[in-house]
Amino acid sequence: MRPFDLQLIVYAIFEKSKLYFLYSFHQFSSGQVFLFLPEQDIIKEKTISYPEEAAMTKGINQKLKMLYLEKIFQRETDDEHGLTLQEITERLNKDGVNADRKTLYSDFAELKKYGLDIISSNGGRNCTYHLGNREFELAELKLLVDSVQAARFIPDKKSHSLIGKLEKLVSREQGKSLQRQVLIAGRVKTLNRSVYLTVDKLHQAINAGVQVRFHYTRWNINKELVPRNNGNWFQVSPWLMILSDENYYLAAYYEKAGEIRHYRVDKIKDLQLLQDLPREGEAAFRKLDIPQYANIHFGMFNGEQTEVELKVQNEKVGIFIDRFGKDIMLIPQGPDTVSLTVKVDVSDQFLGWIMALGEGVEICSPEWVREKMVQEARRILQVYK
Repeated sequence: MRPFDLQLIVYAIFEKSKLYFLYSFHQFSSGQVFLFLPEQDIIKEKTISYPEEAAMTKGINQKLKMLYLEKIFQRETDDEHGLTLQEITERLNKDGVNADRKTLYSDFAELKKYGLDIISSNGGRNCTYHLGNREFELAELKLLVDSVQAARFIPDKKSHSLIGKLEKLVSREQGKSLQRQVLIAGRVKTLNRSVYLTVDKLHQAINAGVQVRFHYTRWNINKELVPRNNGNWFQVSPWLMILSDENYYLAAYYEKAGEIRHYRVDKIKDLQLLQDLPREGEAAFRKLDIPQYANIHFGMFNGEQTEVELKVQNEKVGIFIDRFGKDIMLIPQGPDTVSLTVKVDVSDQFLGWIMALGEGVEICSPEWVREKMVQEARRILQVYK
C-alpha cells in the first residue's frame, strides 16, 4: 500500500510519566506532518522521507501544469474537437506533468475561474472537454487574415509570418482553414520588406510629435528604387497615416511649401526621427477634412482642389455614392439624370477616372476643369491617331 495514497495511521509513542500517546495524522503533498507534543504544548513540524517511488508522482514540469493545460485547450480543442480525461492526461504526461481524474476536475474549475470557457459534452465514460468562447471568433480571424493578405504594403514573407501568429489564436484544426485562405489569394505585394517597420517608426514620430527625415525613392527602368531630389533628405512633420488603394501614405506638413503633402510609405527609406525638433503645421492639419482626404486625392496624387459639378445618369449614381459617401446631394435633371457636386483635387488621375466611367458622366463646371478635360482628350486622341 503506497503511503501517499491513503491516510496514514502512525503510532507515535512518547514515554512521559509512563503514559503512551496515540497519534493520527495525514500525509501532505509536501511530505510534511504535524506532531502534537503535550509536554511542550506546541506544534512541531517533522519531515518524513518516503520511498523514492513516491517522489516520482510529480512530473519534471509539474509547476507548469496549468499553463500546459491551458495550451492543450487552446490549441487542440474547439467546438468540433474535444478531448477525454484520458487523452488530456496523456498529453500532460508528454509535457512532463502528471495528473489524474480527481485533480483534473479541480484544475478545470480553476481555469474556469480564470476565464476559460471549458465545456463538457457526451456525458458518461466518453465525456469530452473543449474550449468554447475565445478572444477571437474564427470568422473574425478570417477577416484579419484577408486584410493581411490583401495589404500590398506587407511583403509576402511577413504576411505568412503574421498569419502564422493569428493561427495560434485558434485550434490547430481551425488554423488549417486560415492557411487555406492564404493559398487562395495571389496579390501583388510590395518588394520593400522594411515597410512595416517604417509604418511603426512613423507612428512613433506622430505620437511623440517630432519631425522626421528620409530619402524618398522612385522606380527606374532597371526596376531599382532610386532616390528622388538628387538624394537630398526630405524633412517633414508627420501628422497622419492613410491607407488608400491598398497602399500606406504619410500625410505630413512640408514647411518649405507651407502645406500638407503625402508620401507613399513603401517609397520611404532611411527614416530618422528628429527627437529635438517638434513637428510643425498644426494649423494646416486642423483644416483637413480627414474622412474625405483620400477621396479628394485620386490615387493620392495632388492637384488643384476645387468643387466640381457633374451630370450623371441614374444608373451610375452608385459609383459616386461608393466613392464620396451618401452625403452628396443629388439634384434631378430629368427622368434619367441627376447633377451632383464633389470636392476633389483636379489631377490627371481624376480626369482619367471620369473617362473610365464612359458615357453618362459629364463635367459641367467649373469651366477650367472642362477645358482641362478637353485638352486631355485631345492629347489621348493625338497619341492614338
